[in-house]
Amino acid sequence: MLEKIDLSKRVAKDTYKKGMEEAGEKLGLLQRELKAAGIPVILVFEGMGAAGKGVQINRLIQALDPRGFDVYACNRPTEDEQMRPFLWRYWTKTPAKGRIAIFDRSWYRSVQVDRFDGLTPESSLADAYQDILSFEKQLNDDGTVIIKLFLYIDKKEQDKRFKKLTGSRENSWRVTPEDLKRNEEFDRYLQMNEEMLENTDTDYAPWTLIEAVDRDYAALKILTTVADRLEYELNRRNGAEAGAQKQTELPGRQRFKNGVLSGIDLSKKLEKDDYKKQLKKLQKRLEELHSEIYLLRIPVVIGFEGWDAGGKGGAIKRLTSHLDPRGYRVNPTAAPNDIEKVHHYLWRFWNDVPKAGHIAIFDRTWYGRVMVERIEGFCTEAEWRRAYQEINEMESHMANAGAVILKFWLHIDKDEQERRFTERQNNPAKQWKITDEDWRNREKWDEYEEAVNEMLVRTSTTYAPWIVVEGNDKYYARVKVLKTVVEALEQKIKEVNGTAE
Repeated sequence: MLEKIDLSKRVAKDTYKKGMEEAGEKLGLLQRELKAAGIPVILVFEGMGAAGKGVQINRLIQALDPRGFDVYACNRPTEDEQMRPFLWRYWTKTPAKGRIAIFDRSWYRSVQVDRFDGLTPESSLADAYQDILSFEKQLNDDGTVIIKLFLYIDKKEQDKRFKKLTGSRENSWRVTPEDLKRNEEFDRYLQMNEEMLENTDTDYAPWTLIEAVDRDYAALKILTTVADRLEYELNRRNGAEAGAQKQTELPGRQRFKNGVLSGIDLSKKLEKDDYKKQLKKLQKRLEELHSEIYLLRIPVVIGFEGWDAGGKGGAIKRLTSHLDPRGYRVNPTAAPNDIEKVHHYLWRFWNDVPKAGHIAIFDRTWYGRVMVERIEGFCTEAEWRRAYQEINEMESHMANAGAVILKFWLHIDKDEQERRFTERQNNPAKQWKITDEDWRNREKWDEYEEAVNEMLVRTSTTYAPWIVVEGNDKYYARVKVLKTVVEALEQKIKEVNGTAE
């Protein structure tokens, strides 16, 4: 495919100058319109070594307001980045609404450079492609425009440019031994890039091939390509709004009234003496396991959801009481702030993904999208319906990076919740725990129960299971949470050590 590209294309100086002025002026105007419309944009620059990505990015940004974009040079991941899922460092750099993020190298590194260097084994290639496709699809579905440019030069031109760079004292550092090795095996590396282009060229994030031998031709094509795509996206979205078309009705909603929760036995109890005995034993074991997962570099993600007053805080307190505070973090999830609102709803959670060997505990999670945001109308029906797959994919990314993922739903009945609410309201030391909103939410119990049942069915996976905890008895609930975590960590450690049955 790439070998058939006509690299002899050139552009006359006067044509180039006039074209760049026109395209640059247009691009500056489009940037302002994108900002006003709150549309985020991602520009991806990939290509063969020495194809001129840096030069072309510099020419492109001359037309842009520097206050509205960020440029990220994504070389080898840092030690901190290596200890997280490979998409983490890109998720945390996704642009806010109305801003532009430009990537000099990107998430495609894993299926080209890292694959060539043996850092991405062939057995992991399918997962890597799936992670990339779902990442781009999630961003696109949330309104991000993704423009991907692949700068191509042939081996002859690359040889010429490498010789020029290595012959210069000021620029020789730009050519690494790895670059030279990819040049020596140009055809093998080219094939990997062709596979990448074929596997990731989609309607919502297509690749544009840039003939990059003539730098002026490449620059003009890049500017016009970017401007044309942005203009198209603005017109498409403005047209949709102007048409005021009534949103087509989604397929009939599945009813989940009599689902998982209806079969939970809330009469389960544990006597206080037995509770204290088991608690002490499990906390001691968890302390030992915390050291083991740190040494084995196993990341752990534990999410807590449940009814208001369901006992999440108490369970988290017992879970963390014997852990090394340097190795875990509890992330309380409240309503998104102004910065979080202008990003994809999963962005703030990706920021808190734990490093390898560390534990991240979430008091409320990304599942707010399909519960409170769904019930209270903070997102559209299309958005929360889409979220089930998006969440499963996010958890799959973390699992592919070796994480243990556990999600607890702390379940109590309506009478027990009312009893706990009343107790809090009558106790001055606990009154801060109860709000008017808690009482209002009780009025929507049936709606929330239906949403929870659907959530449990659609997002409980082998790699990130839901555990429903019978929570009317706090002693029983706390022990079940601890026991589940201990067993999951023990199993993961066996798998990593190769001793699992």
